[in-house]
Amino acid sequence: MSQPDDTLEAFNRLRPRLTRIAYRMLGSVAEAEDIVQEGFIRWHKTDKSSVRSEEAFLVSIVTRLCLDHLKSARVRRERYVGDWLPEPIFNPLEEETEGDITLTLMMALERLSPLERAAFLLHDVFGQDFKQIAQTINRDAATCRQLANRARNHIQKAKPRFPVSDEQGSRIAAAFFNASRTGDTQTLQTLLADDVVMYADGGGVRLSVVKPIYTAENIIRFFEGVSRRADFELPTLLFEGLIDGLHGFATMESDDLPQTTALEIENGKIKAIYVMRNPEKLGHLQFAKFPAKGTA
Repeated sequence: MSQPDDTLEAFNRLRPRLTRIAYRMLGSVAEAEDIVQEGFIRWHKTDKSSVRSEEAFLVSIVTRLCLDHLKSARVRRERYVGDWLPEPIFNPLEEETEGDITLTLMMALERLSPLERAAFLLHDVFGQDFKQIAQTINRDAATCRQLANRARNHIQKAKPRFPVSDEQGSRIAAAFFNASRTGDTQTLQTLLADDVVMYADGGGVRLSVVKPIYTAENIIRFFEGVSRRADFELPTLLFEGLIDGLHGFATMESDDLPQTTALEIENGKIKAIYVMRNPEKLGHLQFAKFPAKGTA
């Protein structure tokens, strides 16, 4: 049982886990932090003598808040300008192994119902049993198992069949950075799968492609055109590494705003490109802490 003076200590100990759950539910760092803060307010007002497990209680609060939030979030995303992508994070989150949840899988989670998403994440990613999940989402354990199974079937289709090694992923990302920014069409042809697709999220507040670009031919033509613009300048490379579990890089663009590019790689070819340009989704990354790595 928690004593009143232990309230803040208990919450702070669990805050990282709660934030990870909220981020995976919502795909937004800022929204996740807001949800966790609201969870703390409710925790502070709770009679701790009735709480058997601080962690189970707080996970339930945060998950329910996320479920409520998703109702309004889905309405907002239907009105979103262009493609909606999750906010990027660098490197795997604590307690998650590389590949547990990638940007590709986050996109697949978006296609699930909120309850399917909650059941899958709480069970498959955060290790809760179905009895705990049932209490959290107010469904019986059998229903929670069905929800997780349905979600898992959808998620399996989004998982890479042949995971890329760090060495190969880094090499392909570096080659793509140079080729895409210099309009090197020959190299791009060797890097891109024929059926590759590129998504870009500018949020309607920054110039970006509004619809996905399909096929290697069209994407090569796009980058070739960008490199030939009169006002084009090579960007500064800020970061190379994992972005939401995918190999990629972050750059400072000619408009003095950052951008992240994450690559889904399969069989040695780039299958999908995810470009985040929306400045409202990049502020949490604190790019200033990354030393500039030069230009291509």
